[in-house]
Amino acid sequence: MTDLLNQPPNLAMLAGAVVIDELVALGVSEIVLCPGSRSAPLAYAAWAGDQAGRLRLWVRTDERAAAYFALGLAKASGRAVAVVTTSGTAVANLAPALLEARHAGLPLLACTADRPASLVGTGANQTTDQLALLAPVALSTIRIASTEAVPAAWRQAVRRAVVTAEGRLSRQPGPVHVNVELTPPLVGDPGPLPLGGPFRLDPPPGPRPVRLDPGPRTVVVAGDLPPQTGRDWAARAAQAGLPLLAEPSSNARTGPAAIRFARLLVPELGRSIERVVLVGRPTLSRALLGLLARADLEIIAVAPGATWVDPGWAVSRVVPDLTLAVGDPAWLAAWQRADRRLGESADPLIRDSPELNGPSLAAIVNASLSAEENLVLGPSQPIRDADLAPISDQPPLVYANRGQAGIDGVIATALGLAAASGRPTTALLGDLTFLHDLTALVVPELERRLDLRLVVADDNGGSIFNGLEYGAGPARLGPWADAFERCFAVPSGQDLARIGSALGCQVESVDSPQSLRQALDRPSAGLRLIVASLRRDNRRSIDAQLTKLVRPAAA
Repeated sequence: MTDLLNQPPNLAMLAGAVVIDELVALGVSEIVLCPGSRSAPLAYAAWAGDQAGRLRLWVRTDERAAAYFALGLAKASGRAVAVVTTSGTAVANLAPALLEARHAGLPLLACTADRPASLVGTGANQTTDQLALLAPVALSTIRIASTEAVPAAWRQAVRRAVVTAEGRLSRQPGPVHVNVELTPPLVGDPGPLPLGGPFRLDPPPGPRPVRLDPGPRTVVVAGDLPPQTGRDWAARAAQAGLPLLAEPSSNARTGPAAIRFARLLVPELGRSIERVVLVGRPTLSRALLGLLARADLEIIAVAPGATWVDPGWAVSRVVPDLTLAVGDPAWLAAWQRADRRLGESADPLIRDSPELNGPSLAAIVNASLSAEENLVLGPSQPIRDADLAPISDQPPLVYANRGQAGIDGVIATALGLAAASGRPTTALLGDLTFLHDLTALVVPELERRLDLRLVVADDNGGSIFNGLEYGAGPARLGPWADAFERCFAVPSGQDLARIGSALGCQVESVDSPQSLRQALDRPSAGLRLIVASLRRDNRRSIDAQLTKLVRPAAA
């Protein structure tokens, strides 16, 4: 140590210290670190910040899981979170989470260490064109080089990165890539830390809401939204008396205007719709997406940021905010009446089913949680099953990775949400999603322990495909039917309970509604895994039974 301190100031260490110091100065309080050699100066600076209580450092060994953990931290806090990696393939492993952050509008900073630019293309170890590597998924790519001692330039680069990631000017948050070229030696005395000058960003004034004209029969369609925003739209729709067609992760699926079976009723009642107000990003049902593609409707997209959602190419007006006009009470009453009738017929299959199936599993999990708890929904079938659960006046805070709706990183995201929010957190996911993210459960022993309850719908394969065209069977697919199990359902044949136990989870297996309720009633601490055994061969028939109930309910 004496030899290190007697050397001239180390530029790599100085750059690392300035980058981390400026992140903290701008309000970045959570940093996720993956071990590596080239990133040593950033690691030392982050460790020192954690020791001083200026930030919270989280260390993870798998870069993909680390990035999704950072994504979960950003989801819960709404603030930029940095994930720090070494060079090479470590950087490439950040791409899935950055792609999700880009489309979900989440402020994520990929802070990647790099070799000097002069080594790119020379065949040097762990060297590639990192500036281009994440460019397709990042809002911006910012380069910092330690070849010159220019702390003021480094600080300004970090400022641009955070301002861009948090959307402080554009109102469109997203991922930013900060590529830090570090020249050896990578360990040494950084010398005194040059203080940063004052920096203040005055954001543009908030947009004034547009007032909606009364008259046309209007529905509000709510896709993926943060909890506070979703709750606000639920209140707006209820006050205006407009049917609210809200997906689970919109956090608007509550209150008297929320229509529980929206996706099932749209093909019937949707014929009378004249105007749609679109908030968030809907992704779940073909019925709602078909509604958003109708050229005969006035479709108004509420877009507070720099872009808007328009999956059906039919949006006719874009507004930054909107004040809803009060609708005809008979219009909402018609939706509520059909919704109530459908629930009376469907609940024996969903809420009151004597056997455990996908919809009953989601309904029981949802009903077990309070308004002070987080519910993370996995992609594919679990979130669609949750879309059939009874409406609650005090629902949990619901999160899902719907930016790309990928199978990646659900466990890591849930752990990040639990870490940032401090709330009890439950994740409902399928067996393939669970297996896809097992490295998220591998937490280094020196790291903080987190509480997370995982409920896994174990039907030995991808059940969503059973309800799609690919699961139609020999009568419709002919010679292609034999490809279904191998190419789509992909049964793993794994014992999830044994895997979870080997990774340090407290494990419980359930196979009935009663045993699931009992398991959910038990106190939960640490990593807990509830494996719920389901059939997959009845998925298509459940969907068909629900569809048959729609027309009498809507009549």
